[in-house]
Amino acid sequence: MTDSASTQRIALSTNTSVPIAPQDRIRRLIWKMAIATLILMAIGSATRVMNAGLACPDWPLCYGTLVPTQQMNLQVFLEWIHRLDASLIGLMAIALVALSCWYRRDLPTWTPWASVFALFLIVFQGVLGGLTVTQLLRFDIVTAHLGTALLFFMTLLVMGVLLLPYRGTGTVGRLPWVSLTAVGLIYAQSLSGALVGSRWALHQCLAGSKLCLVLNSHLIGVLPASVSVVAVVVMAWRTAALHPALRQLAKIAGGLLLLQVLLGVATFRLHLQIEPLTVMHQTVGAMLLGTLVCFSVLALRDRQFTPKDAPAPL
Repeated sequence: MTDSASTQRIALSTNTSVPIAPQDRIRRLIWKMAIATLILMAIGSATRVMNAGLACPDWPLCYGTLVPTQQMNLQVFLEWIHRLDASLIGLMAIALVALSCWYRRDLPTWTPWASVFALFLIVFQGVLGGLTVTQLLRFDIVTAHLGTALLFFMTLLVMGVLLLPYRGTGTVGRLPWVSLTAVGLIYAQSLSGALVGSRWALHQCLAGSKLCLVLNSHLIGVLPASVSVVAVVVMAWRTAALHPALRQLAKIAGGLLLLQVLLGVATFRLHLQIEPLTVMHQTVGAMLLGTLVCFSVLALRDRQFTPKDAPAPL
């Protein structure tokens, strides 16, 4: 008995490399891409508020080179690292399509198609990125650039959450539809904020009463977006048998909403003069949107289970 146990321990110690299941491999790649996309949007926000959008006058190169060492300063660095991060995400998107097709028999049937859609979005995003330079930061292209980035980010999160092992409780009720409404309102509010930023509506409204309609539309939109998130948090808190993962996501969404409102008020009162504050405001908005997307997907999956099914952790 002792010899057998020793043999098993030796076998386990020598077999240190455990093969990763295809679904786990794909999911890990997707999460890495989602984090890289969030960083990319934060860098893009910093590029805009630092007036670095045209720091590299050409595209896709920067001053005709891959690494513009001679022209490098903070603005050039921001634009250059923004393009570098986007290129890396593009390469990962190609790898995602290749792996999804290679392991298609071990994955849900939707995975290769969703991967191709994500690749399409990142290619389209690259085209918009080039147009922002060649069209000298035209506001509609800049807004579409962020909107596509957020759509790509949401696509990755949907894929990643769908590939998670999850067993619900069947107690979500109408929570999925409320959270999906919140997703739509927060996404629209993000586009509105991008329009305010790309047209410098806050500065123009305060300085010369121009573009006040654009600014006021964004400010008014805060109310329905915030109410929808609060509704998700309250409904999740009042649902006693809700899955712990959904409850935790609701708490995170509530915290991010509070932080976002505080950052928005501070940004408005300081007239966008504190660049890191503006970058944080836009980044927290993307994080809030992503949290609601994850909540919505899990809540929709939860509806597939009946209350008698026992919940299991993620």
